[in-house]
Amino acid sequence: MPTNEQRREAAKRKLDRQLARRAERAKARRRYALAGGAAAVVLVVGIVVLIVTLGNRSQRVDTTAKPATPTSTGAAAKPNPDNKLAAPPMRPKPLPASVDCQYPATQQTPARPVKFPLAGSTSTRGTVQVTMQTSAGAIGLTLDRGLAPCTVNSFVSLVKQGFYSNSPCHRLITSPTLHALQCGDPTGSGTGGPGYTIPDEVFPELTYGRGYVAMANTGQPNSGGSQFFLIYGQTQLPPQYTVFATISPAGLKVLDQIAKAGDDGSLEPSPGGGKPNQPVTITSVDVTAT
Repeated sequence: MPTNEQRREAAKRKLDRQLARRAERAKARRRYALAGGAAAVVLVVGIVVLIVTLGNRSQRVDTTAKPATPTSTGAAAKPNPDNKLAAPPMRPKPLPASVDCQYPATQQTPARPVKFPLAGSTSTRGTVQVTMQTSAGAIGLTLDRGLAPCTVNSFVSLVKQGFYSNSPCHRLITSPTLHALQCGDPTGSGTGGPGYTIPDEVFPELTYGRGYVAMANTGQPNSGGSQFFLIYGQTQLPPQYTVFATISPAGLKVLDQIAKAGDDGSLEPSPGGGKPNQPVTITSVDVTAT
């Protein structure tokens, strides 16, 4: 039979084993707690990054012209429902012989590298004839310095630098109050520009008719750049979009064919319209007469 001393030694060894097992279990619990905490931190960080990333993807600059009810009427021709060519727009009061044009730089990278237009004193006299060759046909434009000298100066500068060559017209609008083809962004995304802005050259009496060419903007004052829209039908807009040119009758026939094919609705409900079902690319633009 074991002696008392032997029984005490056996009990002591058993207690030691129990204490060792408890200590090991406690260490294991601490390891699991640390691992779980680290995993939770990683999960939270991942969720935050995902939210920020998705948020950034949804942000974009709206450089489109948005339909609205005109706020005034006056000297400029109104759109007509029978699709006749509108009379050329005119300022109720002519501009002085020259105006000061400035083209502030933006923080946005230009869609293509270009030099800024010549700033300073700019003539308001005369017109510029431009031919826009597109994949759908030629569209002739008459740029009017008397309407928008700073805009015409910028447009001619971009044309001469080849900014518009081989660029898509990314948006067609066929709504009851807005009939237009929007072009002027070489990236085709609707967010591209030349890296500078153009001052607004509007007046309260301005309305919009078939055959006009107007500048698109971001909805903010003096935010026009390179994008423009070719109006082929009845259009109602507030006087916030600079009209700087008119379209030739032959050019309007080209636009009518593009409009007849419709759009894909990819930009509905806002800003409206979509990519033309008949893809349109500006292959080249040339100044034919000044």
